[in-house]
Amino acid sequence: MQTLPDCETLLLDLQGSVLTVTLNRPHKRNSMNYKLVCEMLDVFDAIEKRDDIRALVLEGAGGIFCAGGDISDMRLVEGVDNADGRGAPWHFNRSFGRLITRANALPQVVIVLLEGIVLGGGFGLACVSDVAIVDRNTQFALPETGLGIVPAQIAPFVVQRIGLAHARRLALLGERIDGLEAQELGIAHYLTEGRDSMDDRLAKVLAKLKNCAPKANATTKALMLKVGVEEHEGLLDSAADAFTRALEGDEGCEGTKAFKDKRKPTWAR
Repeated sequence: MQTLPDCETLLLDLQGSVLTVTLNRPHKRNSMNYKLVCEMLDVFDAIEKRDDIRALVLEGAGGIFCAGGDISDMRLVEGVDNADGRGAPWHFNRSFGRLITRANALPQVVIVLLEGIVLGGGFGLACVSDVAIVDRNTQFALPETGLGIVPAQIAPFVVQRIGLAHARRLALLGERIDGLEAQELGIAHYLTEGRDSMDDRLAKVLAKLKNCAPKANATTKALMLKVGVEEHEGLLDSAADAFTRALEGDEGCEGTKAFKDKRKPTWAR
């Protein structure tokens, strides 16, 4: 079993099958520098094959989720091989795309707790979550164009989450929205008010998750991410293969037996 990495910019807390990762740069409103991105990718590497971790909860320290990328770090990326001539800003920006792509495809259920502000790259992370819980007073924005730059790596994921029409409005106007509108647009699933309410909703989400088999969840998530990417009939053939493997596998055998025995399956106990 791969151990969790030591991190300077993240706080890691593993409780049972739930790993909570806290973005821990409160002095920078938890903006993401290159080190944080690399440490997050190290965490993903460590948990990707771990069946004992069923949920990844992402939050920010100090009641702020994430202010996006740390602009002051964009030209000061250390440890990057610039032999290709693209320069530090290119590598810094592209690292966000790798981060968000990996978060999107993790076999674990990714839950985000959205508080304070959710800007730029933080907005992108919200858009690849499986479950998003948002405080009503949270402020969301894509501020890049107001800075003369581009939401380059996150734009495809924002469009996938909320559609082209709303993504255009938010990106091209830099418009701010609150938690209620974020829920209405489909960025967030649950609207809460205050940290206690958010923690209560998280507990309810994790209780529901406990009833779902981890391997079945991972396979279902991977299947859904192929929609629109793979040819339809071929995807349905692959889905039938996945169904058959699941039915004949340990979870399928246990789940169907538990149903017949009128008891909870082992993963839900």
